[in-house]
Amino acid sequence: QAQRGRAVQHDRTALHYAVAGKNVEAVQLLLQRRVKVDQKDKYGVVPIHLAAWFGSLEIMKLLVQAGAEQKIENEEGLNIMHYAAINNHTEILEYIVEDLQMKEMDKEDESGRRPFALAAEHGCVKMLEMLMEQSYNMATMNGCVTPARNIKDKHSLIGDTPLHLAADGAYEDCALALLEAGCDPNIITTAKCSALHPVCERGDTSLLRLLLDHQAQMDFQNQHLEAPLHLAVKNCHIPVIHSLLMAGCNINVTDKVGYTVMHVAAELGRVDVVEMLLKAELDLTIQDRQGKTALGVAARADEPIIVDMIIKAERYFAWKKANTEINESLHSQSALTFKLDHRSETKEFRSVAWQLAYQLLKPGDWKRLAEHWKFTKEQVAAIEEQWTGQQSYREHGYRMLLIWLHGVELAQQSPAKELYHGLIFTGNTKAADKMRMEAESGSNKSCSIS
Repeated sequence: QAQRGRAVQHDRTALHYAVAGKNVEAVQLLLQRRVKVDQKDKYGVVPIHLAAWFGSLEIMKLLVQAGAEQKIENEEGLNIMHYAAINNHTEILEYIVEDLQMKEMDKEDESGRRPFALAAEHGCVKMLEMLMEQSYNMATMNGCVTPARNIKDKHSLIGDTPLHLAADGAYEDCALALLEAGCDPNIITTAKCSALHPVCERGDTSLLRLLLDHQAQMDFQNQHLEAPLHLAVKNCHIPVIHSLLMAGCNINVTDKVGYTVMHVAAELGRVDVVEMLLKAELDLTIQDRQGKTALGVAARADEPIIVDMIIKAERYFAWKKANTEINESLHSQSALTFKLDHRSETKEFRSVAWQLAYQLLKPGDWKRLAEHWKFTKEQVAAIEEQWTGQQSYREHGYRMLLIWLHGVELAQQSPAKELYHGLIFTGNTKAADKMRMEAESGSNKSCSIS
């Protein structure tokens, strides 16, 4: 009863169901009773379409012998060659070309896609390889396949090539076959997307490397001026980001609102992504269209961890630039990182910094220390933007001290000695003397002041 209801609803006949079920005997019986072989359902699908879709070569031959219209199309402009291509039925395609001699059915459907493009879109490697054979020669790898509707001159635009379709569908085998056949990986669609854009947005590292191995350009920008790296960062695809950075992509490219990938990662609060980008030494001075650097965006987004990481990086790169003679093996014992420090080696001094910030420093003292240690006004403002109440200066001071400690350690200086002189210079004599006395009486000699 339910099946009969669906048949009526979709205007399908018994022949439709017999062909779809690949029931040869039922098809023969129905054809003997002279049923209509070209009866369309509500979508314009006829039985011969279903034979191509399900790969029923024997049934297709029966329908052709019964007089079925071979060139008939459904409402989307799909013919039997399209249906065969979508489902990788090479034996059906061979029958159409070799036996029926209807190579002219290699045409665009209503969406502008030919069988070769549809095969790529659906990951049909065998079909692609057959269509690329010299005897078939139906491979339009880089041809225009833009949607035909509402376009006066569709050949003035370039749409999704088969490679774009294969990349968008994550069909690596298809992409490889196309690339090895000479498909250009650097054709841009009407949305200004390269094949790398969907791959990086999805996080497909394997397909990314395949495209890069075939000289795919990494810095094409789509209609929103987003490079593939922007999409990888937005979706936090660490391996893809790493691969793009290692391949030498432009890390400083900006999108339509002036965001670099660092702006994006900072706003999203992606600590691991921020760490990776900072190590790549990108330009942290770039401003978006509102005049915000990545640091300003992180502060506005209330991401104090990211703020502190960026300030550590800014101070480190400034120090590195001013000390070009420093040996590059400086970080061989301890890997460079801008994340929060949880090491046991610095636990004692972090405790000292906490005591100083929360018990000894008065409001405004941390800013004077920051100025003495050459923190910029923007860096101080970014730290101060995370306001939690009248006692915020304590947290601000503690964060500033940990940022400062990061730089002192990288410069291989004595934190205790530098801190003592900083307190004296800024007029915090009592705090300096208290720190000295505690350091001298403490058991951790690394904190002693000389």
